[in-house]
Amino acid sequence: HRHSLTPLNHYAHLTSVLKLARSCLSPFRMPGSLPAVCEAAWPKDVGIMAVEVYVPSQYVEQAELEEFDGVGAGKYTVGLGQARMGFCSDREDISSLCLTVVQRLMEHSGLSYQSVGRLEVGTETIIDKSKSTKTVLMQLFEESGNTDVDGVDTTNACYGGTAALFNAVNWVESSSWDGRYALVVAGDIAVYATGGARPTGGAGAVAMLVGPNAPLAFERGLRGTHMRHAYDFYKPDMVSEYPVVDGKLSIQCYLSALDRCYSIYRNKIHAQWQREGLDKRCSLADFGFMVFHSPYCKLVQKSLARLMLNDFLCHPSPDTESGPFSGLEAFRDVKIEDTYFDRDVEKAFMKASSEAFENKTKASLLISNQNGNMYTPSVYGCLASVLAQHTPQQLAGQRIGVFSYGSGFAATLYSIKVTQDATPGSSLDKLVSSLCDLQARLDSRKKVSPDVFAQNMKLREETHHLANYIPQGSVEELFPGTWYLTRVDEKHRRQYARRSVSDDRPLEAGLLTSSNAAEVCFSNWYLFHMILMYFHNN
Repeated sequence: HRHSLTPLNHYAHLTSVLKLARSCLSPFRMPGSLPAVCEAAWPKDVGIMAVEVYVPSQYVEQAELEEFDGVGAGKYTVGLGQARMGFCSDREDISSLCLTVVQRLMEHSGLSYQSVGRLEVGTETIIDKSKSTKTVLMQLFEESGNTDVDGVDTTNACYGGTAALFNAVNWVESSSWDGRYALVVAGDIAVYATGGARPTGGAGAVAMLVGPNAPLAFERGLRGTHMRHAYDFYKPDMVSEYPVVDGKLSIQCYLSALDRCYSIYRNKIHAQWQREGLDKRCSLADFGFMVFHSPYCKLVQKSLARLMLNDFLCHPSPDTESGPFSGLEAFRDVKIEDTYFDRDVEKAFMKASSEAFENKTKASLLISNQNGNMYTPSVYGCLASVLAQHTPQQLAGQRIGVFSYGSGFAATLYSIKVTQDATPGSSLDKLVSSLCDLQARLDSRKKVSPDVFAQNMKLREETHHLANYIPQGSVEELFPGTWYLTRVDEKHRRQYARRSVSDDRPLEAGLLTSSNAAEVCFSNWYLFHMILMYFHNN
């Protein structure tokens, strides 16, 4: 009525909007064909819309591993902060892990494969020096007919998943975006040779759906990155899964990267606040939650303490009589670069930050403590752990700090803002509900003895990259719905199958039903969005 339109004219305009919206939905658009109505409103609040986590079905107790390895009680459980370690038999490789987590996300979210326009994999588990894991995942898209999917693999130690996630967010925010979702997969199998590093292994995969109006939105411009050359952890032997590790150097690189990334992030958010007329300092208090890449849980606790150390040293006049900095006056003049292995500083600030750790970080260590280091998915397993153990109301409006580190090295500290909408049926409510069974999934795994674990590691070591090989691991031990390796032929071509989701019906029937339902769900959401946008602008 504002534009003196009759009901008939409103109907005509609405019809044209619907036609444009339907054209936005076509999964087979030619490049550059995004309609003007879509271009008029580039997406806001781009971020993570759905998360799926996969961990292997078997684990070993770290306490039993201590006894098996002949080390002191508590070396792994207390010194590293690890309780259990998940692992894969020779039935699983990086492609099978990623196939499993992607298909589960698509099934659980009810989306069609046609609604995905970008798929990128972050991994350092390389089984082919040319063919990407992403191309293996395209098998899942074949039935939909969707081959118009951007992205390949991204590799730099444990940082590859974050780089893939950044690429996905940038794609949705760019002129290349065609209105569809991006899908990011971070997956790895972390194994070490016999010795002190072996208990810091693990395995798993995390898939994340990226799009606009997300419950977990990336904060624009708030990203502190630090990259340097170092040989702290690397994999130069192309015929072995095992890395070369300089443990002390790796810790120093990790902590120095955290210092630098935090400093850059604080400068950026301070500049942003100044533009908004706010004069305040950024500190740990500005984060509702803080999650870190977790090689082992104890390092994460030390890392949170280190952020408090940074806050303390940067504060012009910290109160050392009361509050979080109470009793820390003796450390006022320390140089940050001299404190990486200073036990006095470490002990004092771990004590000072203990309450912050309990409130902001401890919950994030569920998967890390129970499954070990997953490499690229590690920090996103920590994010999922936070979501799984809090209600939508507890999460709403919170800023979540995320620190990602990959040896070599590459690191970034960035932040995610959780939507304020925690109402039943909201996107945040659905996201949290999808992860509420995370603890139950971890508890449903099968415990094996350290001897069986060692046999599996030996088998992987002896058969890694063999041609004309049929895996020996039991398919029955895998979770229902898990993809697994059936054979490697004489040309190193790998073949996979999927264990049935249930014993009484074929998987394919369920997939067809899920795909059809997803078309309707995605179409209705997008049409509604286009209609609202039209009337808002007119």
